[in-house]
Amino acid sequence: MQYAYNKNREEVPEPIKADVQGSLPAWLQGTLLRNGPGLFSVGETSYNHWFDGMALLHSFTFKEGEVYYRSKYLRGDTYKCNMEANRIVVSEMGTMAYPDPCKNIFSKAFTYLSHTIPDFTDNCVTNIIKYGEDYYATSETNYIRKIDPYTLETQEKVDYMKYITVNLITSHPHYDKQGNTYNMGTSIADKGKTRYTIFKVPPKADDSAKKKLCLKNLEVVCSIPCRSLLHPSYYHSFGMTDNYIIFIEQPFKLDILKMATAYFRGVNWASCLQFDADDNTLIHLIDRRTQKPVPTKFYTDALVVYHHVNAYEEDGHVVCDIIAYKDSSLYDMFYLANLQEPLKNNKLSSKPSCRRFVLPLQSEKDAAIGNDLVKLKSTTATAVKEKEGSLFCHPEILCEGAELPRINYDFNGKKHRYVYITGVELTPVPTVVMKFDVDTRQMLEWKEDNCWPSELVFVPSPNAIDEDDGVVLSVVVCPDPNKAAFLLVLDAKTFKEIARASVDVDMHVDMHGYFIPPCPQE
Repeated sequence: MQYAYNKNREEVPEPIKADVQGSLPAWLQGTLLRNGPGLFSVGETSYNHWFDGMALLHSFTFKEGEVYYRSKYLRGDTYKCNMEANRIVVSEMGTMAYPDPCKNIFSKAFTYLSHTIPDFTDNCVTNIIKYGEDYYATSETNYIRKIDPYTLETQEKVDYMKYITVNLITSHPHYDKQGNTYNMGTSIADKGKTRYTIFKVPPKADDSAKKKLCLKNLEVVCSIPCRSLLHPSYYHSFGMTDNYIIFIEQPFKLDILKMATAYFRGVNWASCLQFDADDNTLIHLIDRRTQKPVPTKFYTDALVVYHHVNAYEEDGHVVCDIIAYKDSSLYDMFYLANLQEPLKNNKLSSKPSCRRFVLPLQSEKDAAIGNDLVKLKSTTATAVKEKEGSLFCHPEILCEGAELPRINYDFNGKKHRYVYITGVELTPVPTVVMKFDVDTRQMLEWKEDNCWPSELVFVPSPNAIDEDDGVVLSVVVCPDPNKAAFLLVLDAKTFKEIARASVDVDMHVDMHGYFIPPCPQE
């Protein structure tokens, strides 16, 4: 059964009570906040790509054994401009918007000029980020939108460029135990240089009584020069351990000159992304203590990675698990024209695989060229010494057909055992969610006919002892109109369903999200 990816969804601004079947743990309190595209046409104009759709926030709130659902469109400048014009007037990555043909020549000329150096959209459709005590809808541009995580009201617009020179930013930050948020972005041709900048945002502003924005106290951790001034790498996430940050500079690159002329040439910005299968991938390892890259250069074959699983340190090595592809066909698969094709006609040319890279922290100067410097006995991953002293890394394949990885975040940067993933083969439709045991390589599954589950989110139980003490949540959309969408609740240890909260609404497929535990006073 086909899902209508290009259908506009109605928002549900007031909370409605879900029909709970099964038994929810009494300790499960808080709000699961999710983000994803929900509106794909305005007036007579339509978006080309699923990632371009207008952001529709939705949430499930657990309160005293009951679940409440609501959804609201993110009412940023992009949304307001499009609605006011009754057409798409703000460009997105896969959809270039052009002036209204009724505009005069001067208005058209100004519009073309403004796209030479793009002022990106604030349609923050990808994820939710927490800075301090505030929550923001985010995509991958320099704009984020503060939101009320409980009412889903859209609040102020924040421009990263006021605090740090970055044009593109990841939507997958990291959080440490002290409440700091780490993220990274790309500065394009600033003062003649293109670089990647890793930054830290403290949990509170200097004068918290005045509720100042935490970004005002942003600190640069490290800046890394791009391998090519006009061809920065695209990246969606990065890895972090207690002492290191892992950034993968992949040969999936943005052509800046093509991007600057895309509007004039009548093509979208996504067409300026190019994958070079003949190039290699450079893995940067940054020491958080010195705030500098380690001297050793780590390389591997050409790949495309969107999501890091986790990274940790073990016996003089950094172990980094990622979900990787052999090419960039994933993005093309999500053009709406392709999504409306029968599933058998819209397939990836590269199945995603969970790959483990192992990076030795001590490069043996006396080691012979061709020697493998990985000393861990628990992996088949290698790091082979080359002529210039660099190491060429070959990963261990942990599993295949997996995407959207999540772990118990208490183990972020630590050695983990379990990964919660959606199962995808060669199509865009996830029909199964899985718990993967990295140690035994065993897989537990949940699936049901005509059910499309989303990214899993792990919620630990109070006073948890084991890594998998808790529940995992997934928003499940049903293409069958006779079957209501629901929030699935699985016991994380057994991976058995313990409850579901059904809602009779036309729910959208989302991307990523964040679980907000209740405030202490609640």
